[in-house]
Amino acid sequence: MRLKIISCEVFTREICEAAARSVHQVDLVFLPKGLHDIGCSGMRERLQAAIDGVDTSLCDRILLGYGLCNNGIAGLIARGVPLVVPRAHDCMTLFFGSRQRYEEYFRQNPGTYFLTTGWIERGEATGDLRQLSIQHANGMDLTYRELVEKYGEDNAQFLYDQLCDQTKHYRRLTFIEMGLEPDGRFLETARIRAEEKGLEFSKEQGNLRLIHALVNGPWEDAEFLTVQPGERIVTDFGEGLIRVEKIDVAGGDHEEDGERGHR
Repeated sequence: MRLKIISCEVFTREICEAAARSVHQVDLVFLPKGLHDIGCSGMRERLQAAIDGVDTSLCDRILLGYGLCNNGIAGLIARGVPLVVPRAHDCMTLFFGSRQRYEEYFRQNPGTYFLTTGWIERGEATGDLRQLSIQHANGMDLTYRELVEKYGEDNAQFLYDQLCDQTKHYRRLTFIEMGLEPDGRFLETARIRAEEKGLEFSKEQGNLRLIHALVNGPWEDAEFLTVQPGERIVTDFGEGLIRVEKIDVAGGDHEEDGERGHR
């Protein structure tokens, strides 16, 4: 089977490993992590452009390496070939290997900020994505030094604490170790960040099972949504997280009745 994977770059190491071992012919496209920072409509627009740019005569499926991600994938439309996407709130579900394990960890450890190799090495949004980001629009991407230069030292600490500290509401930082790390540098970076923020530090073993299932199939309905050409992804507030809505090309969209409309 010929597969095209469009994924957030935080999965670069994990998806490349899975693709290298896959029995399928797999072509990869990694998009910047900064898409998450420009709002759901901006993220959806760029993801749809990437999907529409695929030559569907050369692939049998398009696979998305994304979770629901604050509704960033809601509204995406499948065109010439089926689109397959994990039923996941966000990328941490894939790093943990299942929704159940992630949700259980989250319940037992509220207030946890997660880091992985990809989240550390891929950095923050740059270029036009930084300029378009919600953080930039609200001044939340400024460094402490930049705040001092702009507002003076008396105001800088207050503004940094209120606007720029993305971890201030957390009490723990957990590094998810996927077994693909070249050495201990990423674990140590996570440990240092936790210390700098005054957070408890812990390490959790990740699981590649769900990423391997995304790359290799079969795409069981319990864990993956398959969107057929002429359908789009919509948010489902039930157990499935996402479902399909059929597009009426004659004019006026409608939700498809029956079992498929609630997948």
